[in-house]
Amino acid sequence: MSGIVRPEQHIKKFVFNSKGSEENLEILIPELLQAGYSFYTWPCAPFLAYFLWEKRDCLVDKRVLELGCGTALPGILAAKCGAQVTLTDNCLLPKTLKHIRQCCLANNLSPGRDIDIVGLSWGLLLNSIFNLGPIDLIIASDCFYDPAIFEDILVTVSFLLENNPNSKFICSYQERSADWSIEGLLKKWGLKASNINIDNIGQRSGINFNDLIGGHTIHLLEIVKY
Repeated sequence: MSGIVRPEQHIKKFVFNSKGSEENLEILIPELLQAGYSFYTWPCAPFLAYFLWEKRDCLVDKRVLELGCGTALPGILAAKCGAQVTLTDNCLLPKTLKHIRQCCLANNLSPGRDIDIVGLSWGLLLNSIFNLGPIDLIIASDCFYDPAIFEDILVTVSFLLENNPNSKFICSYQERSADWSIEGLLKKWGLKASNINIDNIGQRSGINFNDLIGGHTIHLLEIVKY
């Protein structure tokens, strides 16, 4: 890994393999303890990453955009599986964007060559969102954590899907309250969602589903434009 590991930094290792196969992938994620939520890998991220890993053959040469990527585990995995990946997070958080760069370098991905990093804020149609180019797949993990920003996320997703009509948005989210809902906002922005069956995630890798989600209630959604 390039650079010096600071005392407050913890390196978390994620190993992806295939049951009955020698194919495997190791990803290292540097986390900054007590630095903020975007510097920690929340349970939804490895969950989404395993979903992508088990569909890795479909990722080759696909143009993948990760929203609100934080430590970027799913996006880094997609890049390692052959996708052309753009990682995004809040353009007003330069320390977060810098940390994303460190996460990429920890996995021998050179920003600007092997993977792209872009500042992009939800709900704001700034120049960065117009310069993204074609997208085949949009991903995100645990972006729906605060109801106050749900509409900003969906405004951004709606715009991206409008400009990439063959694309779809796949997101994992942790159920924190039964009262939280995006149904009305989906309809408002011309989107429709369907639940992805998650019962078999991890089985092809020999991973126990309950171990993967760590006791949390996690869902996987596919959102498209209608």
